[in-house]
Formats: sequence, C-alpha cells, structure tokens
Amino acid sequence: MAVPAGVARLLRSQDFRRLASCWAIGLVVDVMTGAAGSNTAPTAGLAADLGHPRVLVFLALGTVLWLGLTAYGRRREQVRARIQLVSTNASRLMAPPRVRYPALVGVLVLAILAPQLVNVLLPATKVFWQQVLVDDVGIFVLLAIGLNVVVGFAGLLDLGYIAFYAIGAYVSAYWTGALPVQPPFHLNPFWTFPMAVAAAIVAGVILGAPTLRLRGDYLAIVTLGFGEIIQIVARNLTSVTGGPQGVGYLKTRTVNGQSTVVARQLTVPHFSIHLLGINFDWTLDNVPYYYLLLVLAVGIIVAFRLLENSRVGRAWTAIREDEVAAEACGINTLKYKIMAFAIGASTSGFAGVLFASKNGFFDPPIFSVQLSILVLVFVIFGGMGSIVGVIVGTAVLQVLPQSLRHQFPQQDLFIYVGALLVVMMIFRPQGLIPSRRRSRELGLAEEGVGGADAMGAPGTAP
Repeated sequence: MAVPAGVARLLRSQDFRRLASCWAIGLVVDVMTGAAGSNTAPTAGLAADLGHPRVLVFLALGTVLWLGLTAYGRRREQVRARIQLVSTNASRLMAPPRVRYPALVGVLVLAILAPQLVNVLLPATKVFWQQVLVDDVGIFVLLAIGLNVVVGFAGLLDLGYIAFYAIGAYVSAYWTGALPVQPPFHLNPFWTFPMAVAAAIVAGVILGAPTLRLRGDYLAIVTLGFGEIIQIVARNLTSVTGGPQGVGYLKTRTVNGQSTVVARQLTVPHFSIHLLGINFDWTLDNVPYYYLLLVLAVGIIVAFRLLENSRVGRAWTAIREDEVAAEACGINTLKYKIMAFAIGASTSGFAGVLFASKNGFFDPPIFSVQLSILVLVFVIFGGMGSIVGVIVGTAVLQVLPQSLRHQFPQQDLFIYVGALLVVMMIFRPQGLIPSRRRSRELGLAEEGVGGADAMGAPGTAP
C-alpha cells in the first residue's frame, strides 16, 4: 500500500522527527519512574507502564518539550544574543576589584560558616552532610582543580588521573607505617604531604615524558593504561601494598557461625599537632578535616590563579589553542605539557594524603578508572579552564545526588544525573561557569576556526 505524498513529507520533516524524539523521551521517563520488573518477569514493568493511562501525561509532557524546542529553534539567535549580553554585563560588573574582591571575601566567609549553617539548617542529618562536605565535595574539589590544570589550562586529556590520588594515599600509608613494608622512620601524616606530592610529581613526569608526544585518542589510551597499571600493581603487590585487602583491613576467623577478629593491620593515623604547646588531634569528627581542606584549597586556588596568569599559563593557553603554532613560536611544548601533568598530579597527591588519613583504610578498587572519569565530568560540567566553575560543578554534582537519594531509588539516581549531563552538553557545552577564554575558543571551534584543545588536529581558518 503506497503512502500518500503528504504523509511521506510529514514523516520526513524535521518537526515530526523532533516531536517523535520528544515522545520517545517521555516514554523513557515513564518507564524509568514506573513499576519495575522482576527476575521471573523482566518485561512486566514495561508492559504495566506503557499500558497505564499515565502514559498520556508523559506524551503530553513530550509535546510541551517539542513546543519549547521549536520556539527556541525559531528564536535561537535572539536568545543566544540576550544570554551573551547578560554574561558580558555580568562579567563587566564583576571585573572591577571593588566588586570582585568583596564578592570573593563573601564566598570565603560562607565557606567558613558552612558547617555551622549545616548544624542550624539540618540538625537531624548534620553529621551526614558534614561528611558530604569533606568526603564528597572537599576532596573531589582538590582532585578537580588539579585535573583542570591538565584539561582546562593545557587542553590535554588524562583518563588515568586517579592514579596520582592512589600514589598519594599509598605514600602516606607507607611513611606512617600502615603498610606491610615498614619505612626507616615513621612520620606524622602532616609530614607525609611533601613525600606524597613529590612522588605524584615524579609519577607525572615519568608518565608525561614518553607519552605527551602523542595526541588525541592515543594520549587518552596511554593515560588510561597508566591508571590501570597502578591499580593492578596495588592489588597484586601484596608484600608491599597489602594486596586486595588494602590498608587497615581486619582479619577474621569464623567459629560456630560467629566471626572473631584475630588480627588487624595498622591503619593510617589521623592528623595531629603537638608543637609549641599546641596539642590537637583530628579524630573521626568531620569538621576539623573540612577546615584543613579549606585552608589547602584556598592556598592551591591562589597558587593556580597566579600560575594561570603567568608565563607558564600563557604557554599552556597557546598549546591548547594550537600546538603547532605554539611550537613554531618557540614554545617548548613537551616541557610545558610535562609541567601541566606534574603540577596537576601534585594536587592529587594532596588529596590522597587527606583521604588516607581521614579514613584510615582503603583498598585498590577505590582507585578505579570510573573515578578518573567522574573527576573529568566535574571539570567539564563546571567549565574547563575556570577554577570557580570547577568548584561549583563538583559541588553541584556531588550534593545533588545526596539531596535526591530519598526521592528516587538508589539504582535509578545516576540515570537522572546522566540525563542532566546530556542536556548540559547539548545546550551549554562550555560548562556552568566557563572561563571567558575557553568560551571564545569553543565558539570559534564551532565555526571551524581553530580548535578548542590540543587533543586533536589543529583547526584551519575557513
């Protein structure tokens, strides 16, 4: 049976395809939020969701989404012009020091008061949210700031970044005597900071020197392999790292159905200060760790901000925009790329020491490639090249799932977070708070002028 010409044109039209896509999104959301299947009847939930009258509600929402996208498509240029105007005016408003510095001071004061605000606003769950501030936000902010040097400043891609985090944690465990192999002398966790940072920098140089001549997918694969190598070595080198059981595990023996602890490996001690009459021990309380993280984060942010505007930072910008042109101008690209890897790795070493000392125990599976990708997502979501954007992106993506954990099933929660990332990459690929320079590069890359990073082939002018 032949399809009428008018119907065929309708089916091939862009509006109909967009409408069908929006309906499909509505059906997917219907299935995601509806009844679940079972092991014996895996399709029962699907049939119940699509056969329920509520499917009409989701089709209607899909239609509303289609109308919104259609209206946006017709006024895209006007909307973009208005957004650009608002962003420009906001940047100009925040540019004068008399506005910018008080704003930064206000943000710092808010960060200092954050644990007390949690106590007042969320007294029933204050311990949980203080732990979120430290474990989920603070430590990952340090990781994201370090990776931003590699991805945002230098335009490189590192999928094995979490290996430096593992190196920092294991170095801290070694020098505090928590590993099977003992050091020549034991150190307070504070004194393991320079050891861990030095080890991470050396690892960054060792990784970068032979591999940073590569670009694009080749560089990503090599860094991914480096991360896997570190995790495999930590898992299999039992006599040094403790093996799969990691640091601080318990050995148990089961007798008549009851487990009894027969031995306990040494754990990484908490931070402590005993100097000039000052005696303070970091225990299991999250608040002291939060303020220690805040001090380190502020120092690292100031240092990286100065570095971004220095000669090294300008060299990274040139390499990111066009590596061939930068090399033609006399910039030693390999040298500066190795510096980016080493400096980014140093921050990861800081985070590794903090993580090891706070928790006291860890095992190799923690340092997986998924964690490297998660930190990379924080950088991209917040805005590559923007220190403020990276901090905000990390906080949003870490706090949001914890805030919604009671509203959605745990196994479905990250589906919604993934959908948020997809929408973000479609409508605002530059991130939440991108740097002005990166926004300009991305805009030129979309027009075919230059490239947005140094990972691919250099762009050419049309």
